[in-house]
Amino acid sequence: MRLQYPSSPAKLTEKGLAAKSMKLLSLKLTHFKNYEALSVDFSGGINCIVGKNGVGKTNLLDALHYLSMTRSALNTVDQQNISYQQPFFAINSTFQIIEKEHKVNCYFEQGKKKIVKVDGKEVDKLSDHIGMIPSVLVTPDDTEIIKEGSEVRRKFFDSVISQHDRAYLEDLMGMQRLLKQRNSFLKKNEGRRNINKNLLAVYDETLIPLFQRVSSKRKAFIEAFSPYFATNYQQIFDGAENPIISYKSSLLKEAFEEEYQQALEKDIILERTTMGAHRDDYAFTLNDRPIKKFGSQGQQKSFILALKLAEYDYLQSLKGFDPLLLLDDIFDKLDDERIESLVTLLTDTKRFSQIFITDARIERSRAFFDGKDQVSFFEIEDGELK
Repeated sequence: MRLQYPSSPAKLTEKGLAAKSMKLLSLKLTHFKNYEALSVDFSGGINCIVGKNGVGKTNLLDALHYLSMTRSALNTVDQQNISYQQPFFAINSTFQIIEKEHKVNCYFEQGKKKIVKVDGKEVDKLSDHIGMIPSVLVTPDDTEIIKEGSEVRRKFFDSVISQHDRAYLEDLMGMQRLLKQRNSFLKKNEGRRNINKNLLAVYDETLIPLFQRVSSKRKAFIEAFSPYFATNYQQIFDGAENPIISYKSSLLKEAFEEEYQQALEKDIILERTTMGAHRDDYAFTLNDRPIKKFGSQGQQKSFILALKLAEYDYLQSLKGFDPLLLLDDIFDKLDDERIESLVTLLTDTKRFSQIFITDARIERSRAFFDGKDQVSFFEIEDGELK
């Protein structure tokens, strides 16, 4: 079951904000993490979720992420998202998408398969649902995209592309399946040189075209995404800083297939596939220097926020309506100048129809949004939202 949306973003923007908006109208949680039972209605504009650390602010945003991506952003083991000593969890919601209401429900019971329903009909494949409720989640741990290895960066950008390109998601999952099979075969061979190369050739016959398609999509994506990123960074910090994202891949070489075949002996010895799109990376620089090494905490946070807001703008331009924007503790480690720029940016109601923000300090959020329109505050205490 797929939600049906108008196909032309241009037509949507001509109708104005109401026509292009997506809003979460209501949310009901049952046995989800620390929420035994929660029912709440939300409004447009900024919904600020406040409360002490550990009361469940992030868990609430994670429930919204689950509705979008059919999984938790914090714990991918579904059984561990069930409240203590309960047999199941349920997330029920009502969205307004381009002036039409839709029910989106997720249910998981121990020992059974996960169920996602849209307007009462079960989704055949979970991957079919990804991108139907596009979302952008910003968390304090997102600096790992900068600080950690290439796998974290690939995962982030793959998630962005997959929310609008179903063919890419299918190729990505196919590539990962074949890689797992090829690597398992290499591992079972235990480095012996008399490996069945005919079987490896069968894997490679399908795997190489998948590598090429995935890499081609990633390269085209970065070229389209970079202007959104540069614009958002400038809006967060209007100074003399030049942030750049570069795509790095062995697939960009004309002689990739030849080098891939030459790497076979190395693959046999190391018992894994050493070349391919699964080894791609993205380089982040600020003023021509790696931001991982030379960027301050504020600069790295600004870089991440620009990435995420660029994701929002990029998906909005392709979908024709606003994604969910989920911001968890975003004011931490930002100086006053960057916070002021960010608040001004977020309170642009023509750009953002609905935002969810968490903050452990209610007085701080009230001060930031003082005098701003369409700001609602919800306080969490003892698993309840006031």
